[in-house]
Amino acid sequence: MSRRGRASLALVILAAALVLSLGLAVSVGSMAIPMGDVYRVMAYELFGLGDSSTWGSGGVHDVVWLIRLPRLVLAAATGAGLGLCGAVMQAMVQNTMADPYILGVSSGAYLGAALALTAGAGTALGGNAMGLAGAVGAFLAAAAVLLLARLGGRSTPVKLLLSGVALSAVCSALGNFCIVLENDDHAAAALVQWTMGGMGAASWPGNAIACGVVISGGLFFWSQYRTLNLMLLGDECAGTLGVELSAKRLIYLLVVAAMVGVLVYQAGMVGFVGLIIPHGVRLLFGSDHRTLLPLAALTGAVFLVWMDVLCRVVLPGNEIPMGILTALVGAPVFLALLARRRYGFGGEV
Repeated sequence: MSRRGRASLALVILAAALVLSLGLAVSVGSMAIPMGDVYRVMAYELFGLGDSSTWGSGGVHDVVWLIRLPRLVLAAATGAGLGLCGAVMQAMVQNTMADPYILGVSSGAYLGAALALTAGAGTALGGNAMGLAGAVGAFLAAAAVLLLARLGGRSTPVKLLLSGVALSAVCSALGNFCIVLENDDHAAAALVQWTMGGMGAASWPGNAIACGVVISGGLFFWSQYRTLNLMLLGDECAGTLGVELSAKRLIYLLVVAAMVGVLVYQAGMVGFVGLIIPHGVRLLFGSDHRTLLPLAALTGAVFLVWMDVLCRVVLPGNEIPMGILTALVGAPVFLALLARRRYGFGGEV
């Protein structure tokens, strides 16, 4: 079977795996629920099928529809968004170490959350102060990197990386300085908890926004797969073909920052997903973004669904922050990918 044929088959398998994973993952937890009951509750809520007194209320309904399924849907959206953004970022800066939080985005989110905790912004923003301020900080940091990268001429991958490293250091230092000035152990603990990520704050209205942003961003980037493929070849090569990548790179970074900002607001900062998922998909199916993007999205979605399950069940009565498990699982996988001798960034386009 050709590489493209294998990719098409993998898309079908992953889509089916995501649907099955959602149903199975909902049934797993401190309160075991038969999968049949899970699908009956979902059928009632989505299509009005079944007895309302049995499947429209009660303990099983509340656990399935109000607690577990919302967080799993958010996990799927977050995994898909980070997988997409990771693949795009790696093409933009031509660097296998790029992920959605590169270029100061994560540090900008950290600074925004720190300001919300320590500068009185939380009172104005309400209960979602940290998440909202983190999302705004992520987007503003990306915009600042764009401005810095354009100083002295057009932006290049190297200038974007260097600007991101510099701004990241500044934002991290300012965020830490805010915590030191506040001298509040509770604020520091809340900030650390948020930076490790988690799906505990999931809700259906929030999920609708996250899913809408991820789907819209995914369709946009999929329509740009030819340009993303050219980015792997470099600006000079693309220039000989009559394509100017500098302006495209700026647009893509703003879209990535907007997507990451929404996901940061909903789920905090979840690391390693945007790094290892594109690596693994590229290794198996090549670097053609026409197939790489949807495969990375579906793989990231399935991966985070099961990471959320592990977060809930590994320590009975306690929930592990998502970022801890993704790092523990992601780091060995990343090292295994690096050990593959034939692995290369450009791959087969």
